[in-house]
Amino acid sequence: MQHDKLERMQYLVDLLREASKAYYAQDREIMSNREYDARYEELQALEQETGVIFTDSPTVKVGYEAVEELPKERHESAQLSLDKTKDRVELQAWLQGHQGVLSWKLDGLTIVLTYQQGKLTKAVTRGNGEIGEVVTNNARTFRNIPLSIPYKGQLVLRGEAVITYSDFQRINSQIEDVESRYKNPRNLCSGSVRQLNNEITAGRGVRFYAFSLESGEDMDADNSRMGQLAFLAGQGFQVVEHELVTEETILEAVERFEGKIPTYDVPSDGLVLTYDDIAYGQSLGRTAKFPRHSIAFKWADELRETTLKEVEWSASRTGLINPVAIFEPVELEGTTVSRASVHNISILRGLKLGIGDRITVYKANMIIPQIAENLTSSDTLEIPSVCPVCGSPTQIRQVNEVQSLYCTNEACAAKRIKSFTLFVSRDAMNIEGLSEATLEKLVDRGFIREYVDLFHLDRYKEEILEMEGFGEKSYQKLQDGIDMARKTTLPRVVYALGIANIGVANAKMLCRHFNYDLAQLEGADVETLSAIEGVGEVIATAFVAYMHDQGNLERLHRLTQELEIEVPRIQEGSQTLAGMSFVITGSLAHFASRSDLKELIEQKGGKVTGSVTGKTTCLINNDITSTSSKNKKARELEVPILSEEDFLERYDIRQS
Repeated sequence: MQHDKLERMQYLVDLLREASKAYYAQDREIMSNREYDARYEELQALEQETGVIFTDSPTVKVGYEAVEELPKERHESAQLSLDKTKDRVELQAWLQGHQGVLSWKLDGLTIVLTYQQGKLTKAVTRGNGEIGEVVTNNARTFRNIPLSIPYKGQLVLRGEAVITYSDFQRINSQIEDVESRYKNPRNLCSGSVRQLNNEITAGRGVRFYAFSLESGEDMDADNSRMGQLAFLAGQGFQVVEHELVTEETILEAVERFEGKIPTYDVPSDGLVLTYDDIAYGQSLGRTAKFPRHSIAFKWADELRETTLKEVEWSASRTGLINPVAIFEPVELEGTTVSRASVHNISILRGLKLGIGDRITVYKANMIIPQIAENLTSSDTLEIPSVCPVCGSPTQIRQVNEVQSLYCTNEACAAKRIKSFTLFVSRDAMNIEGLSEATLEKLVDRGFIREYVDLFHLDRYKEEILEMEGFGEKSYQKLQDGIDMARKTTLPRVVYALGIANIGVANAKMLCRHFNYDLAQLEGADVETLSAIEGVGEVIATAFVAYMHDQGNLERLHRLTQELEIEVPRIQEGSQTLAGMSFVITGSLAHFASRSDLKELIEQKGGKVTGSVTGKTTCLINNDITSTSSKNKKARELEVPILSEEDFLERYDIRQS
């Protein structure tokens, strides 16, 4: 059967991918070369037999490409949202004697896919329902979308792009700065699908679950939603988990779905009920906002009443002080809950909180504890006028109509601990053996007050050896890590400083622009920095403010005296593109991404910008005859348009 063959194919894809990862990345073998070849040939044969090729199959290689913006496209039919209910009896009555299909309401990003002649030709986000963004190149990197299917007519289907909880946790675990971690899988998925560089999308593990067939010709199961889902599954798509229900069976089915929530790895925020009879559903028409063929069921929040005991104020590296409600423990969705974030001053004031108030709490999406309502509304809670960590004055600041509380003391211990955590992280100074808990102990004991102190911890060897968790071996490992960190690069140092909005990529870009000269970086002004492609006024202002602070400069100079900062060697005569400006557009053949070509140009002294001007040396575009806006602009300004190969040949560039 087709279903069994597709399951076997997915098993082989996963097995071969794991074998390749073990062999190439982990220096170990989980199968012999002969066995690998046999499984590979079996997969190839099944792909030919079924007409299905998955995006993550080792038999295909998806090229990576960066674009400057995502094109917009109007949907052929409006992609409407659904009416909602939280009442199970209302959901049951909605069927009105008809059969329905009950499925998960997945919490990700809705995508519309188009296939022609068995090939994926287009992927468009739902957008505002009328116009979406074209993300075809990104969709080709989703874990489980088939690039080829056996059906050769035009096929349009709708589904949800998601990132599983396990992949979400994996990605967040690789980000050492806690404050920089992603907040939830849905936001991460939305950002991943809409990336301008699909190599980033590929690393996020996005998956696609089909949930409806929009159009397709000459299919036997056209009038049955169940039949259409079975057809899509037969084409190689993973379809959303679903079952056929009636008024008599739907309540039990809802309970079955509900029981799976604690272990279900795919984010969802409810269920969807659709009439199985498609013609009947369509005959019902639509309201101004919703179609009448489907309805969403949102889980009724399990509310518990409790008493607010206190509000804890938690300070961060940026100075933001977050309110956290502490209440009498209650049982919610099978776990004991006693605290919930209140997020900011605006929400806190809206709840009119006071110690001793009776409040109701729930779990948003059955996961995150939240305050639903304040039954007392005493509004007696005092917002701290001083920081709970350092005792310095606080300040309420408003950004986009949201008020938040900040500590005004730049030397606040909480800020220092968080900043030290970033400083020692992998992408910064990469000092092993210094967890946030250990750093907190070192700060509390006065061993470290600024970054340079980390390189003089040997002064406190005896005291550190007496700290819990430390012995001669762990102490020596820490010292070895510190000694290794002394030899570093300027981008690592700049990122480690924790300047607002200066991430790893921005740090590299700034250092490269100023020829890895710290003095030039320190003296740069806002106007100069803002003119750098990709910087902008916000980043420039924050950077200049940091570098023009005398205390920051003194601390930075004390730090650099302890470091051996490597400067990339620029070979004599290698700056062959100095003073030239280039624009790159379209797909590339000789480079994995535009970033790689950009880096090569910059290494040779050239500059890459985003738009064609009279100062542009040439536009690099493999599609010379394109009528794109950049090509038009280049022709108007008489700027040469060169293909990749012509560019490499004209400027005598040899790839390493």
